Amino acid sequence: MTPARWTRPEEVLAALRRNWTNGRHLAAAANGHPFKPVDVPLKGPNATDALHHYDQALAWAQAWAPDRHPRLRIRTRHIGGRNGTPSNTVPDRACVETRDHLWALLGVTDQVDRFHALHDQTIGHAPDLAQWMADHPMKVLANEAHWPKLVATTCWIRDHITAPLYLRQIDTPGVDTKFVETNKGILAELLDHALPEDRINASTPRSDLAARYGFRTKPAYIRLRYLGDRPLPFGELTVRAEELTARPPGVLTVFVLENEITYLCLPPVPAAIAILGSGYAAALLRHLPWLNDVNLHYWGDIDTHGFAILNQVRALLPHTRSLLMDRSTFLAHEPHWSTEKTQAPGQSAHLTLEEARLAHDLGNHTYGPNLRLEQERIRISAVRNALDVLTQDPGPA
Repeated sequence: MTPARWTRPEEVLAALRRNWTNGRHLAAAANGHPFKPVDVPLKGPNATDALHHYDQALAWAQAWAPDRHPRLRIRTRHIGGRNGTPSNTVPDRACVETRDHLWALLGVTDQVDRFHALHDQTIGHAPDLAQWMADHPMKVLANEAHWPKLVATTCWIRDHITAPLYLRQIDTPGVDTKFVETNKGILAELLDHALPEDRINASTPRSDLAARYGFRTKPAYIRLRYLGDRPLPFGELTVRAEELTARPPGVLTVFVLENEITYLCLPPVPAAIAILGSGYAAALLRHLPWLNDVNLHYWGDIDTHGFAILNQVRALLPHTRSLLMDRSTFLAHEPHWSTEKTQAPGQSAHLTLEEARLAHDLGNHTYGPNLRLEQERIRISAVRNALDVLTQDPGPA
């Protein structure tokens, strides 16, 4: 073995630190387990090495001198003494015999003391969380600056019925919505531990605290505009989706658009309304079952994302017809083409054959890389012509 392969003190320290970093040592202490001395074998010179590399072997042994490592017990072994080789004593193992020695060796005594203080504070009023802390001490230390508020927030949620409340209504001193959002990762771990299974929606990701733990979520809003005669004094409304439970009176046709200015510019159409999707049409429309009873038209950008949204909408509402999302419209507006920054994965299960072919060609750069035609770039005369055709043939109601 060459001198370069002999174990150096800093290598032992690094190995001990790895088990500190992963929480193993502190978790054992927090759970009351007796300390098991840590015994690290040392790779050092044999008799032949000492004979041929004496000066280096001596320097290596001196680096392990007990007075240099007061918190390590250095055990030794004898090498040589046979076949005329000199006998020498060399370090063989480095042992940490107490936790206090380990903490001091790693320079973490203050961190350990702070953890135990937080742990002791929590045992009295939240023993279940204290056990979680014992099992995950490094996560506690990573959040020690605001740990009492995290525990208080978890306990408040545990002790209150959350169904009628928004996250904003958590009433814990020093805790506001920004605190909850900033710390939602660690809060989710604590809540998963503290709450019974029937208060956790495990199918919802931890990042969505409101939905996962039974709080009220921000309502979905539907923005709609009457394109024909309106039964109310308002030409445009924004209402909660959950309250738009019935088809507006006299409405036979619905247009869903993604672009606001195009939504505002749609010309009059009898017995029709326009709904602004703003890129979330599929998510919004699932709140409106009465759309099954109207002539429904979706108009999005001619690009991979537009066809992906159309695919999602039609999966929900199979009778949906696309508007101005065809090849002839795309080719007729070549001067207005632009490019997508990124393209959506191909989704065509619910597209018509012609829609799927155009989506495929866009995704495969048939006309150029990442091409798109945004709906607001389509000439308004083309929009009027398309609506005139629909007015003559609105489809089944």
